[in-house]
Amino acid sequence: MTTTTPSPARVGLPHPGELSRSQKLMVFVLSMTTFGLANIITEVLPSIQLGPIELSISYLAFVPVVMVSLFHPLWAALGAPLGEIIFVDLLMGNFSGIGELEGYIQLALGLYIGGSLVRDPLRKWQVALAAFVAVFIDKVLGGITDIVKVLIGVADAEFVEGLPESILVLEAVEQSVDIVISGILFGAIPAMLLAPRLHGRIEPLLGMAPRTPEVPVAQRARISAPFVILALVLGLVSVVAAILDELDLNGIVLEGEFVENYGPQVLWISVGVALTILVIAILVARSRATSSIAASSSDIDDRLAAAAQAPATVTTEPATAESSAVESASPVSTDSTDK
Repeated sequence: MTTTTPSPARVGLPHPGELSRSQKLMVFVLSMTTFGLANIITEVLPSIQLGPIELSISYLAFVPVVMVSLFHPLWAALGAPLGEIIFVDLLMGNFSGIGELEGYIQLALGLYIGGSLVRDPLRKWQVALAAFVAVFIDKVLGGITDIVKVLIGVADAEFVEGLPESILVLEAVEQSVDIVISGILFGAIPAMLLAPRLHGRIEPLLGMAPRTPEVPVAQRARISAPFVILALVLGLVSVVAAILDELDLNGIVLEGEFVENYGPQVLWISVGVALTILVIAILVARSRATSSIAASSSDIDDRLAAAAQAPATVTTEPATAESSAVESASPVSTDSTDK
């Protein structure tokens, strides 16, 4: 009988839907720090102003999209926007308190839905779709929020003089440009090339098995009435947070403007903090992964030992039966000879 022995790198490693609390925290921290570092880079990239339309890179979307495609989409989506708040807004003196909820909810919701669409990270079209959907949801919710703020009178409208309806056109053009730049050029294209290359290589380092289509991720976003209601409630909360921001009702606010006051070298502080947290998270993850692989190797040795003993038991039983049959047959032949 042939026995198949599982790979030592995969035995005992939990799938993304079976992670422990510490592994969920690792995914959260990894997504937070990598996206925080990516947003620090976008702070120094120039932008082009074409009339009322600004051509700029909102964020490097491929970084969080790769995270939600390879790991559990919920915990990666919750961690990524927090990286922008901590390493860009807070450490650079641009923290707006409750107003930060607007961007956090919109981006986290988009990443969560986009990452849930990925069943197999090796399929490039699924990763590209996740990037487009994530940025599309984020930008559409942002555009709706901007229009609502103008309609209720808490924000000034940007429109062509004498044509108030142009606000809808300008908002649509601005969000479309952001979707093309952040969602396709710096989202779908890099993500679809990067995710398949990293699949199966970085997950074992964190002590977890890679995502496969045979084992669907639990707690992923699904089209259902409870989830739709939850998404609408979160969208409403983001609109309320944006309105409170316009009314200067933000609670704790930090307006240091460190980059403007002390120069771009302040960015290195955020880089240093993010790298420190990232290195610590990687070291802890590798330590836990090493112990998990050691336990898996011990399990494999036990299985091999059991498999080695099984054939010996099977081969001795027939031999014992044959010998007993011979012994029982010999008296019969002796009796016939005597007669």
